[in-house]
Amino acid sequence: MADAPSLSPARRAWLRFKRNRLGFWSLVVFCALVLLSLAAEVVSNDKPLLARYDGRFYVPIIKTYPEKTFGGDFDTETDYLDPFIRQQFAKPGNWAVYPLNPYGPGTLNYFAKSPNPAAPSADNWFGTDDRGRDLLAQLIYGFRVSVLFALALTAIGVLLGIAAGAVQGFFGGKTDLAFQRFIEIWGAMPELYLLIIFSAILSPSVGLLLVLLSLFGWMGLSDYVRAEFLRNRQLDYVKGARALGVPSRQIIWRHILPNSMTPVVTFLPFRMSAAILALTSLDFLGLGVPPGTPSLGELLSQGKNNIDAWWISLSTFGVLVLTLLLLTFMGDALRDALDPRKADR
Repeated sequence: MADAPSLSPARRAWLRFKRNRLGFWSLVVFCALVLLSLAAEVVSNDKPLLARYDGRFYVPIIKTYPEKTFGGDFDTETDYLDPFIRQQFAKPGNWAVYPLNPYGPGTLNYFAKSPNPAAPSADNWFGTDDRGRDLLAQLIYGFRVSVLFALALTAIGVLLGIAAGAVQGFFGGKTDLAFQRFIEIWGAMPELYLLIIFSAILSPSVGLLLVLLSLFGWMGLSDYVRAEFLRNRQLDYVKGARALGVPSRQIIWRHILPNSMTPVVTFLPFRMSAAILALTSLDFLGLGVPPGTPSLGELLSQGKNNIDAWWISLSTFGVLVLTLLLLTFMGDALRDALDPRKADR
């Protein structure tokens, strides 16, 4: 079925993307997983979404209530996994609506029946890690951290890569030569050693990790943008704009950049995959996010240290493989949709 000639190029590319069933459904599944992780507090939390006690309504997921509010003896925050609190809500007229998975990423179930790490059970569907935390909650929140980190790192890398590639490709000559020598020197720096040094000097944080990885994550994309600009700046419409006296910034922004975005869009899923793998690898080595932050890499490290707890390694590996496969299928579909040689005639 040929694309209608009245459709815009973007619309035709979207239709070609939709006809790639594997890529399209990968996008649907990936978006569903991201939305699920963004609503993680509603899906997996150790606090009820809504509760009714002695004729009054409470929203524990938003507000903190002391144990005395529900008939306890202490002014400390209520532990909603406590059997006594569960019994209070089970009395006539009282009730509580718990999330689908009643555990948060840092919840320690002190009333568990099995030693940690515990195998999958009716209480913990994916089991627990070696600290007694629910593995399903760890995977949901860890997936969210990985995806949001990958999105931020990809966005920063794309902006820096486009800016550097555009300057090199448009001006060329000595500017291009100087940038290329700088990239060669900068790319030769040992990134892992720098991460180890900064991790020893500064306290670990997601922001610090994002800055350090962003310093090196733009170079690969800048080469593709540079090549597109070098090609497009020789076309007639650019020469015509220059002859009319259009400023360089307008030529770059309005004329060349829109026609040089194909490699940028095509490589977005693959750059996200690389960012997720980078964060997972650093967390596995202990150089990633601060301790206590849900992390897929830290779960893989736990699986290595607890070989008999197969459920830790298997579930974490499954989440990683599924995420990377979805991104890869989306990238392949994008590449085919934006390839003019594969466009329907």
